[in-house]
Amino acid sequence: MREALDKKKLRTVYDRVAKRYNFQHSFLTARSDQRGRELVVRRAVSPGSRVLDAGAGTGSTSLLAAQRTGPSGKVVLYDMSDGMLSVAKKRFEAAGLDDRIQIRTGDISSLPFEDGSFDVALSTYSMCPLFDPAQGALELYRVVRPGGFVGIAHSTEPQAAWVRWLADRVENIVWHFPWISLGCRSVAVLPALEGAGAKRVFYRRIGVPLWPFVAFVVEKPGG
Repeated sequence: MREALDKKKLRTVYDRVAKRYNFQHSFLTARSDQRGRELVVRRAVSPGSRVLDAGAGTGSTSLLAAQRTGPSGKVVLYDMSDGMLSVAKKRFEAAGLDDRIQIRTGDISSLPFEDGSFDVALSTYSMCPLFDPAQGALELYRVVRPGGFVGIAHSTEPQAAWVRWLADRVENIVWHFPWISLGCRSVAVLPALEGAGAKRVFYRRIGVPLWPFVAFVVEKPGG
């Protein structure tokens, strides 16, 4: 796995691309990124849910969650990039849903929330740039109540060996341009969650052959 960008550089990159992030990420993933968001929100979020969107970025997943949780629910948008969150805030205001959200800035790897604070924790494409993705996923698991859900979508390796070889060569070039790569690389966090006791309730591979994603939802037992 490629070494993660340091946090300061990563924040600078995302602040820089914030206004074009939605177009850029959608274009490079052939819009499969939005499909991943829809899959995890549909299976994890219910009306009235208290939702954390960790690595919320420009709010694409948060908007889906706020629509699904309804006026009785609440969504906390949490991200390290103020530039991305500024875009998200404007999108919520335009949608007339800003009364359903709270915006916080910080690091996914050390969430400032008590154990069991949320019914649902989501992370879509925000595990990929982390220095320790498994730690980030376990933080999401920690802040979800027993019986709650964690929904994640992230980059994964192509299954075919020759496609992996080609993807690696392309990524070796793209990695030199962090405003394009966004510091994202293939990660694997489901084993850490299952090792902590999470029960897998949904799993699917999606995306284009060179840059596939996995989208999954786990339940925290004990509810």
